[in-house]
Amino acid sequence: MKPSITRRKFVASAGISALAGRSLIALGQAPQVLTRKTIAPVVVSAANGNKSKDNAGMTCVAKAFKLLTSGADVLEAVVAGVNIVELDPEDTSVGYGGLPNAEGVVQLDASVMHGPLNRAGAVACLEGVRTPSLVAKKVMEETDHVLLVGRDAQKFARNMGFKIEDDLNTEKSRRLWLEWKRRTDKEHYLNPKDRSDAGRRAALTMLAEGLLDREHFYGTINCNAVNAKGEIAGVTTTSGLAWKIPGRVGDSPIIGAGLYVNGSVGAAGSTGRGEANLLLLGSFWIVEAMRNGMAPKDAGMAALKRVVANTIEKRLRNSRGQPNFNVMFYVLDAKGTHAGVSLYEREGKNPARFALCTEHGPSTAAAEALFSGAPED
Repeated sequence: MKPSITRRKFVASAGISALAGRSLIALGQAPQVLTRKTIAPVVVSAANGNKSKDNAGMTCVAKAFKLLTSGADVLEAVVAGVNIVELDPEDTSVGYGGLPNAEGVVQLDASVMHGPLNRAGAVACLEGVRTPSLVAKKVMEETDHVLLVGRDAQKFARNMGFKIEDDLNTEKSRRLWLEWKRRTDKEHYLNPKDRSDAGRRAALTMLAEGLLDREHFYGTINCNAVNAKGEIAGVTTTSGLAWKIPGRVGDSPIIGAGLYVNGSVGAAGSTGRGEANLLLLGSFWIVEAMRNGMAPKDAGMAALKRVVANTIEKRLRNSRGQPNFNVMFYVLDAKGTHAGVSLYEREGKNPARFALCTEHGPSTAAAEALFSGAPED
């Protein structure tokens, strides 16, 4: 009696016979091994990211690139990079020695965003800590929140082990504040509008005299990076608008404005007039534009055009009817394509620039500009 055969055995034997008689390799149908393409790592930042140096002579973008190509977490890398700028007393736009508010107090803002984890942290109006980017990172890592502000942000920093200093002014930042204070003539108790106008006139005069660096009047550094795995992160840190109203918060610590990261799309951050970017949520807008197929440069330029369209107040326009301020965006996508874009081709007499680092080393490049000249032309 022949042994019975089940349907399962029949199907299995038939499949084996087919494989034996018709080799997949012979038919050119070898199984495909799917491998993930390696991304060429890149770091992009504001121009001061290739200016300040640490004790080893490395700039922000160079330090970040070295770390992320050595296996460090991509957010760890960019934060370590901007720490160099935060700790540089000669950079009056960020961290220690940043230009203070109207009362002479240095108030700092920062935000971080980690693409792989889809998490973020931020602090605003933080006093007494030289590296607000590290405090923002602790907010992301140690809490269920995104943004802490003011005295309670400082209390949180103290609880996390950060040193709290009474004053983050340097001799240089204090001297410049006193000069601005003298020119605004506070003792006349001007009404708020006149005070604002007087303060702006004094600041513009100091800019014209070369006492202030135009790149540091608004004062910020944004730094974004993508590693070989395609992992993206970003950080923005600032001392904010020089001589701002105490408590003023610009775009830098606001997720979606001064910084936005989507782990599968890209990252964007900004410097310049924070209020203009807050009304746009420019970084989020740029990343969403890239999600919909736009290249980094095109997305950045489109966002700048929206800044122009939003600037309708006469006081914010120059003689050409264009914005009398600058805004810059620093953009990269998940493939490593990157761009730096600017409303204007110049900041005063200096060209609008951005910093980057690739396998070829750190460099500073001209930003793609929407308008020729400078805001005040």
